[in-house]
Amino acid sequence: MSILEEITAHKRLEVEALQRSRPLAELRAGLRDLPPAKGLKFSEALSAPGVSLVAEIKKASPSRGLIRGDFDPAALASAYRKGGAAALSVLTDSKYFQGSDEHLETARRSCDLPILRKDFTISAYQVYQSRLLGADCVLLIVAALEQAALGDFVSLAAELGLDALVEVHDEGEAARAVEAGASLIGVNNRNLGTFEVSLETSARLAKMLPAGKLKISESGIGTYQDILTLGGLGYDAVLVGEHLMRQPDPAAAARKLMTGVSS
Repeated sequence: MSILEEITAHKRLEVEALQRSRPLAELRAGLRDLPPAKGLKFSEALSAPGVSLVAEIKKASPSRGLIRGDFDPAALASAYRKGGAAALSVLTDSKYFQGSDEHLETARRSCDLPILRKDFTISAYQVYQSRLLGADCVLLIVAALEQAALGDFVSLAAELGLDALVEVHDEGEAARAVEAGASLIGVNNRNLGTFEVSLETSARLAKMLPAGKLKISESGIGTYQDILTLGGLGYDAVLVGEHLMRQPDPAAAARKLMTGVSS
């Protein structure tokens, strides 16, 4: 069993438990009283000229263990905003990434940047839940979903006023993302089988992503030269987590990554 299969199997059990404690009908009722989202949509924030930064709030990962001990989602969100990030990504998976829904809610209160809920979406329940938590975008991993569910979740997200970042790892998944109607496509440079990371994945798949799609490169990005290279390949944004999370000054690290200039 791959790590993704292990995570999604656990996630199904987790979502089943959530549905027993708070049924989907209750989530839908809660949405009726929710005010419209304010500020830029996630996709709009990444549409500015040049390469935009999606800065990630992530405490740990299965492959790297604990990434940041002094973990303060509010301070990190504010630092990323100060450092010029266009949007945030917040890990909410608890078992494998030591994340929580509260981390997203805290970041939402601390910062006005649009937020991606970074989790393993395997049910429509989680899409509704993400809107209630204050997310602006949900993550849909092609490798974790059947094609019908992928298309349904892309449509449901749009219906709820959310963007959907559809994540791919290879050519077949890129074709599936396009077929599902994804307008925001993330290329993950991490091999899910070996955990090896190579920007060559973004270089290879860039040729498959149609014009008019917002393109994000994810994982393994840590230098200004990486930003220049990915911008030259047509990427609109980069999603960076571990590199920034390990820095003593995340705001300064974000500025240096995106401009090449220390401050």
